[in-house]
Amino acid sequence: MRITAVESCVVSLPYDMGGPWPSFAGKPWTHLEILLVKVETDEGLVGWGEAFGHAAISATKAALDTIVAPLVIGRDAEDIDRLSRDILHAVHLLGRNGPFVFAYSGIEIALWDIRGKKAGQPLHRLLGGKGERAELRAYASLLRYGDLALVAKNTSAARARGYHHIKLHEVTREAVLAAKNAPGVNDASIMLDVNCAWQVLDAIKMSDALRDDGLTWLEEPVFPPEDCRGLARVRQRGIPIAAGENVAGVFGFQSLIEAEAIDIAQPSVTKIGGIGEMLKVIELCRAEGVAVAPHSPYFGPGFIATLHIIAAMPENPLVEVLWLEMEANPFHSFVVPTNGLCKVPRGPGLGCDPDLTIVDRYKIGETTRSTQRAPS
Repeated sequence: MRITAVESCVVSLPYDMGGPWPSFAGKPWTHLEILLVKVETDEGLVGWGEAFGHAAISATKAALDTIVAPLVIGRDAEDIDRLSRDILHAVHLLGRNGPFVFAYSGIEIALWDIRGKKAGQPLHRLLGGKGERAELRAYASLLRYGDLALVAKNTSAARARGYHHIKLHEVTREAVLAAKNAPGVNDASIMLDVNCAWQVLDAIKMSDALRDDGLTWLEEPVFPPEDCRGLARVRQRGIPIAAGENVAGVFGFQSLIEAEAIDIAQPSVTKIGGIGEMLKVIELCRAEGVAVAPHSPYFGPGFIATLHIIAAMPENPLVEVLWLEMEANPFHSFVVPTNGLCKVPRGPGLGCDPDLTIVDRYKIGETTRSTQRAPS
């Protein structure tokens, strides 16, 4: 079975996060943008994937349309392992992390969707899951407010919506205390993700200040994120450390583990190279006794793929769900939890093709279709 075409388009969804819009890479994040990837084969099977981008989605789309998609045309859609090695090797001079790897991640997810459809099995069963869990526990991942009243308000609202685990994206102890003391929060566990806000010495100082506040984990406290030794120094202060969404592949996680820098690994399926690389990271962490909590602040096939990966894991980690309200979503029934629980799709492959009427309504820019193979 050969790949005959790759299509990409951007879906831009209005949303409300319960506060002012955040900024990413100097750009206001006013809409949720999904870079949808569609892969077609000569047997008529079609798969859907999602490539990471957020504020830089135009860069990922350019990498996909001009470099990565032509490289996969005509290739065997069923030999995903070989294709991954070949494509990631072909673009490695352009960066082992970043838009080219993000772009291939979207294609790779779509190929797993095709594999499941051909086998007539949901993805979680192909990954070794028994299909016993129809729902998965989720945690609410709040965006950054920078306002103690909004932190408390949204933490209370998330707890009232059925979430027992809530993650903050704040940078002060006062915000953590505002969340913990918010009305109705009670026994909810609180995580803190500072998105690499601190240098090592500042991170150590903040970790000491937060040590007795009962955080479930402290996420990405150090910049740059590849400073494994610095992260290990912070971990020695006693709060469990979570990290990994920004490292390159399984060897990036191996470096974190060898440095004794993390308690919880956070691979990201739309950033790391797709499902196959996720499985390698999970296997490594399992062998080394490190917990895995996949990073999944997505709204399309990347999120759906994460549901299947978690459903196949006996450890049953939590699903990360961004705390916000979307005007619409082409995958609505599976990306919007109920009472803090996410449904696992039961159909073959990802089990959830997009609602194309919603795609058409919220699509921005042109759909790019690649059918010509890159010169060898």
